[in-house]
Amino acid sequence: MSRLKPRDAAHGAAPAGRDGRAETSPASKQRVLFVCVGNCIRSQLAEAFARAYGADVMEASSCGLAPAGFIAPPVLRILRERGVAAAGLRSKSLYEAGAGPFDMVVNISGEVLPRQFPAPGRGGKVRDWVIADPFGKADEAFDAAAREIEARVMALVLELRRG
Repeated sequence: MSRLKPRDAAHGAAPAGRDGRAETSPASKQRVLFVCVGNCIRSQLAEAFARAYGADVMEASSCGLAPAGFIAPPVLRILRERGVAAAGLRSKSLYEAGAGPFDMVVNISGEVLPRQFPAPGRGGKVRDWVIADPFGKADEAFDAAAREIEARVMALVLELRRG
């Protein structure tokens, strides 16, 4: 199984497939919203990984049900260690995340989304990813959450590439 790589930022090229040719991308990108509680850890990691690994198939955004107003320092360390850009990431509410509709909402909050939360557009999906919140825990908990989120984002990118 090949590991997904970030897009070539200098050239905007999609990652090459096994045969060396650029992988094909769908005509339109899926708008994906990652949601957690504070938008300072899990959904930020998901947004950053999605932008790095799947920019050819999705437009990723994130928000929090109760935004914390900061990005947890271990998140920035994790992204730096993986060579994933953190530029432009900030804790934000749904209203700051961008106008819907979204094709997919990935709920990482562990909570039921509020009634007023916008449903995905026609034919869209809500997915629940159960990932332990590492807030207030040791770095090992952050690393474990990051590994799980990165793997799930990579699987989502491959699913969207297959169409």
